[in-house]
Amino acid sequence: MNLLPGSPELFALVAVLLILMPVALPVLSAQTSFPSLDADPRALDYSSRTAYSWQDLAETALWASGSGDNASFMERLREAAAEIGPAAPADTLERGEYILNYIHRRFLMSYSERQTRMDLLFSTGRYNCVSSAVLYMILAVSAGLDVSGVMTRDHAFVTVRSGTELIDVETTNRYGFDPGHRKDFHDDFGRTTGFAYVPARNYRDRSAINQLELISLILSNRISEAESRGRYAEAVSLALDRAALLPAGSAAAGSPFLGNPRRDLLNSLYNFGGALIRNGREEDALRWAALAGEKYPEGERWQEMIFAALNNLITKLIRAQKISEAREALVRHTPVLSSGNFVKIDTVVLEAELIRQCAGASSAEEAEAALEALAASASRFPKSRIDELRSMVIIKEGERRISAGAYPEAAAYIEESLSRYGPDSRLNTALRVFRANRVSEFHNAFAAFYNRGNYEEARRIIQEGLKEFPGQRQLSSDLGLVERVLRN
Repeated sequence: MNLLPGSPELFALVAVLLILMPVALPVLSAQTSFPSLDADPRALDYSSRTAYSWQDLAETALWASGSGDNASFMERLREAAAEIGPAAPADTLERGEYILNYIHRRFLMSYSERQTRMDLLFSTGRYNCVSSAVLYMILAVSAGLDVSGVMTRDHAFVTVRSGTELIDVETTNRYGFDPGHRKDFHDDFGRTTGFAYVPARNYRDRSAINQLELISLILSNRISEAESRGRYAEAVSLALDRAALLPAGSAAAGSPFLGNPRRDLLNSLYNFGGALIRNGREEDALRWAALAGEKYPEGERWQEMIFAALNNLITKLIRAQKISEAREALVRHTPVLSSGNFVKIDTVVLEAELIRQCAGASSAEEAEAALEALAASASRFPKSRIDELRSMVIIKEGERRISAGAYPEAAAYIEESLSRYGPDSRLNTALRVFRANRVSEFHNAFAAFYNRGNYEEARRIIQEGLKEFPGQRQLSSDLGLVERVLRN
């Protein structure tokens, strides 16, 4: 299938920009600079002409093909035009059919679905619907025929005017002149190109395009081919040339399948930025959005790219525990963010800062500061997240007090926090663990003295424990054991 405008293969949109993890995509080669945002001046020259001779059409088509040897190819076209002139029949229809047979005999050797360039057609004999249609148009115009283009969703061919009648010419097939009236064409066509001919009566499935628009399909296919190979900078340059070649409004006035040149240019600009992001070059993507967005403003879509690039950059910094750098990056790029997108990214950075502050609290004062920071930011996060971080701070502070030997203080701190902030299953669990560990500590100390026969000290330890945990079953059992020994 040819990659024509309107095909889903063309101009993959940048909705994928928010992907944060590496994905298997074409690799963008390293760039020392961005592609130019100016079209080739020749595109404007070709676009500005009011009438097109066959030489004009040939020159434009070779330029659109990226040919570096226009003189040689132009000479071949001049030779072909000179040969066709005296040999072609005078009748319009016969002349049109003669030219189709001529190009298949002289130039078109083998069908190649993606071979859209005129220079490669001449050098290799390979062609597709676009390159063969453009070649036919050039030589038919040289022979005095009135030729225009026809487009479908994924195909192109031409028409020849004969009086008030338009005759279709399916240029990919030697027998494609007026195909709607040829049985042999229908029998052979599908096996030749893989496309179904769209009859003239099916107006909704086909539409007319002018000569310049037909040539522009060379650029369209080259753009699609470049992007499919990951050559996004090249696609930008080609899209700029195509937009400059087609006068403003030509797509709206012509085929619905042609694709709006400016919209497709913007897609190529976004796709280049998207490729930068996918290759981990978020800062370059931000610079590209600023540069290209200034010349080709489209606020909402550039904002999508800016948000995606900055979000990816900050996420990577946070994952690398470079929280301060993440905040600096956000501050640096705040002027280009919409207020809504700023809040989204600022929330991500703020959460990372809060986590760092909560996890790093190593004193009662720092724990209290972290709790105050959480309270101040409570409106920015779900209550469950604030509760989770608060519990982390409180439990960590309780553990710090335990490690300093202050078990009663640690338990009291947890109980006070439960009273202060309300029920919390995590704090309840921590309090149970703290108490169980403290009971175990008393029991183990008791066992050590008891096993050494120091029963008085063993009783003292258990009595101390029961002051903290009156009626605790394990400690009460230990006290009964040692007192029986002492009575005997």
